[in-house]
Amino acid sequence: MLIEHVDFGKTLIEAAASVGTRVVDSRVPEQKFLVVNGIRLHYLDWGGEGLPWMLCLHGGAQNAHMWDFTALAFCDRFRVLALDQRGHGDSHWATNGDYSTDAHQKDIAEFVELMGLTEITLVGLSMGGSNAYGYAAAHPSLVRSLVVIDIGPETLPQGRDRIQQFVSQEDIMDSFGAFVERTKRFDPNRPEWQIRGSLRYALRELPDGRWTWKYDRLILNPANRGNNRPANRTDAQWAVWDRIACPTLIVRGANSDVLGQDAAREMERRLVDGFLVEVPDARHRVPGDNPVGFEQVLSAFLIGSKD
Repeated sequence: MLIEHVDFGKTLIEAAASVGTRVVDSRVPEQKFLVVNGIRLHYLDWGGEGLPWMLCLHGGAQNAHMWDFTALAFCDRFRVLALDQRGHGDSHWATNGDYSTDAHQKDIAEFVELMGLTEITLVGLSMGGSNAYGYAAAHPSLVRSLVVIDIGPETLPQGRDRIQQFVSQEDIMDSFGAFVERTKRFDPNRPEWQIRGSLRYALRELPDGRWTWKYDRLILNPANRGNNRPANRTDAQWAVWDRIACPTLIVRGANSDVLGQDAAREMERRLVDGFLVEVPDARHRVPGDNPVGFEQVLSAFLIGSKD
């Protein structure tokens, strides 16, 4: 069988330099594992003994490496941990197929306890953002500040449908390059080198030479995500949001089709201490769409939240 030469794109430091992200040094994260609620979870530890904690939570069907640019920019000010949530990345899959918000938040709670984290800056995108604000609402004494990216108690159907159509396609393809071409059609604004760099951590090669996603396909089933809740689920999510007490930054991609402007403004209005920022030239995946813009708004918020 002919072995495919796989071009994974630029190195992390080369990629960061290309987009203009702040690079403290050329460090790479340490890959670590921790058994949480019976599941072996993988996380990236960017080092920095004694620095305040930053815990980053990726979106659905993504992985911890989506935070690489962010970690490079902040690892001199924070001990950045990026978690592969259950069923994603290099973490193990849930044997019972439970990928509900409740299950994720129980994982976060035990991870925080086992790691001894306190005074956490909690950052989450999409699914990770929902998990983050739910955890912050339930554990106010442990979360110093919260960053919720392009998600909220209400979302737009067109964005949900667009993402669902992409992840619902055939999940095994003949080559790494085939996934690159598919992703380019889905997100034509991202350069190919960036797509390749992202997919190197999102895909795995099968014994027969074909490629597939790393995540558990069961996460795509609404029943496994706990979406079989009562019809008042949106009201329940607003009730969770209303319990947030820590300084909170809502980040919306200016071109997002997932978090609408009206919902984002209502989220801001309900906060005791927080505000909304839109990042230009970004859709739903804000830290990847505009890394420098996201770094700037996050830095401004974190400096203010320390005062």
